[in-house]
Amino acid sequence: MAPTTAAIAEMLLPDHIQKDPRVEISSYATAQEGLDHSLVVLALGENCWLVPLGSTYRLLVEATAAERVRKELTLYDRESHGWPPIWNQPVVTVSGRFDLVTPLLWAGVVLAVYRGQLLNPQWTDAGSLDAVAVWRQGEFWRAFTALFLHGNSAHLVANLFSGVFVFAAVLSVMGRVRGWLLLGLAGMMGNLLNSAAHYPDEFHSLGASTAIFGAVGLLTGRALRATFRKDQPRRWRNFFLPLATGLTVLALYGAGGPEVDVMAHVTGFGSGVVLGIIFSGSRTLLRP
Repeated sequence: MAPTTAAIAEMLLPDHIQKDPRVEISSYATAQEGLDHSLVVLALGENCWLVPLGSTYRLLVEATAAERVRKELTLYDRESHGWPPIWNQPVVTVSGRFDLVTPLLWAGVVLAVYRGQLLNPQWTDAGSLDAVAVWRQGEFWRAFTALFLHGNSAHLVANLFSGVFVFAAVLSVMGRVRGWLLLGLAGMMGNLLNSAAHYPDEFHSLGASTAIFGAVGLLTGRALRATFRKDQPRRWRNFFLPLATGLTVLALYGAGGPEVDVMAHVTGFGSGVVLGIIFSGSRTLLRP
């Protein structure tokens, strides 16, 4: 069993040490503070004594080691400043229960639009993202309508399943009104950037995946904003964790075969990150 602080303090100084008087290095309000420094001194291979004196504790070392010990303790205090970190995590504002109602309504609208595409094939040409039509003819509304159109049933089902859950995650932390506004903005910004990147070439795109990856970007941007708090220790190191997570999701699910519009996923994600950083803690958009 390890000796207590009091027992250590009561130990008699060996005869060979008495010729070399001890020097006080520091005094502490609690025994724990003194023991922390005592461990540092012992790690240096030097002898030390923690001696109680009234309501304080004195740390003594041999005179020949005093200068070295003071230097090392100063370095130790400097390096351990702010450690362990005191996390003042931002309060996560959740609008309520996990919101699946409006994402399911969105899924119903997308299904209805797809049925309309099957009955009226001209809907696809009229509403899909067309780089030339957008930037030469000013049909900017295509950036919105393209989010509701799909090329085939497999494309539709994949976006419906992923969209319902990732949209619900955004709404649960950002609120229903603000969440849908940001989702719409992220999707449209992503489509506009995508079409601009291909203009003046002929380019057509459609699907909700731009908004879906915009949702992933919104969640990533919201997490990044939390790391900007000044009271967060090592915030620049913490900055890369949510960013790396978002980029990993983008890499795993955003790339695919030749028919996958990877640029739409990248621009949607990037737009979501920017909007998430700017508006996740802002009151400039409507709150629920």
